[in-house]
Amino acid sequence: QVQLVESGGGLVQAGGSLRLACAASGHIFSNYIMAWFRQAPGKEREFVARIPWSAGSIDYTDSVKGRFTISKDNAKKTVYLQMNNLKPEDTGVYYCAANSRSGVGFDYWGQGTQVTVSS
Repeated sequence: QVQLVESGGGLVQAGGSLRLACAASGHIFSNYIMAWFRQAPGKEREFVARIPWSAGSIDYTDSVKGRFTISKDNAKKTVYLQMNNLKPEDTGVYYCAANSRSGVGFDYWGQGTQVTVSS
């Protein structure tokens, strides 16, 4: 069983930065994919970025390319999302997720952390 706990959310002005962290407990296998999703008020949850636990490509949704960076520290079992040049449309609850490659998609989720960007 894997547990994910997000931290680092908060209130920031447009143009500012935040760094989210996702601490994982339990066994993370090398074939897992870790990701960040977000959900704005009144909207569906959307994919933001993903990174393989071992080697592999990193992907971002178009709206955050060049502003957000996903990274990981395998020794600390932590995934990060560095968010720069934040915009009001980045406001939402940010969720960390893990895909164990069991065939059901992202099967582990954190509780979420609120990010609010004021204009």
